[in-house]
Amino acid sequence: MTNSGMNPKVDEFISKAKKWKEEYEKLRNIVLECELREEFKWMHPCYTYEKKNVVLIHGFKEYCALLFHKGSLLQDAHGILIQQTENVQAARQIRFTNVQEIVEMETILKAYINEAIEVEKAGLEVNFKKNTDYSIPEEFQNKLDETPALKTAFEALTPGRQRAYLLYFSGPKQSKTRVARVEKSMQDILDGKGLND
Repeated sequence: MTNSGMNPKVDEFISKAKKWKEEYEKLRNIVLECELREEFKWMHPCYTYEKKNVVLIHGFKEYCALLFHKGSLLQDAHGILIQQTENVQAARQIRFTNVQEIVEMETILKAYINEAIEVEKAGLEVNFKKNTDYSIPEEFQNKLDETPALKTAFEALTPGRQRAYLLYFSGPKQSKTRVARVEKSMQDILDGKGLND
């Protein structure tokens, strides 16, 4: 891909990076050689194939990474894909702590990127868990049973908002903390808001 395919917002992102600048530049060059379209989404360089998100470059305190949006569908022949948390269903990362790791893995990275492009070309989709596969904490179920309007409002939320609440309510080990979270969130659910709205 020629430099005309480079997105100025990504130029700005890299130029302002306080950490991982050299790593971002190397990852960017590798991804662009795979002929993906460079965009800027979620405040990060994102690379697409026919408007489908394929891979994203992002950084954290301890590492920077290539995030494959449908990484769970990749073969992972080298066993290098990482699931960020147990609740992440589709995305997988390859993490780096220095530019030398990226240089040494360039051929492997291109193979993974090309496989991710083939996943998009084939129209493959991740089979996400349904919200019915998540348990409803007893404390929340009691409130749903007591308050029909709450049940109706919860069922009207998008699946992603429902899932976020279920994970949030299930997190604490102590019942009193789960009850407090449910109580605190009831009005937002009644108002049709998600956990982070």
